[in-house]
Amino acid sequence: MRFWRTILAILRELADENAYRRHLVAHGGVNTPEEYRRFQTEHFKAKYQRAKCC
Repeated sequence: MRFWRTILAILRELADENAYRRHLVAHGGVNTPEEYRRFQTEHFKAKYQRAKCC
């Protein structure tokens, strides 16, 4: 059972579900389509503004 919880936690991290939950907590938001769109915009903007090497 612990193995499956670990796998599920890894999948949630890879799918940005955990990041979205942290976003909701940090901004005091409620899970709505508009809030998810806001999260996606901020998340991708930050992701693609970072300089990449190689």
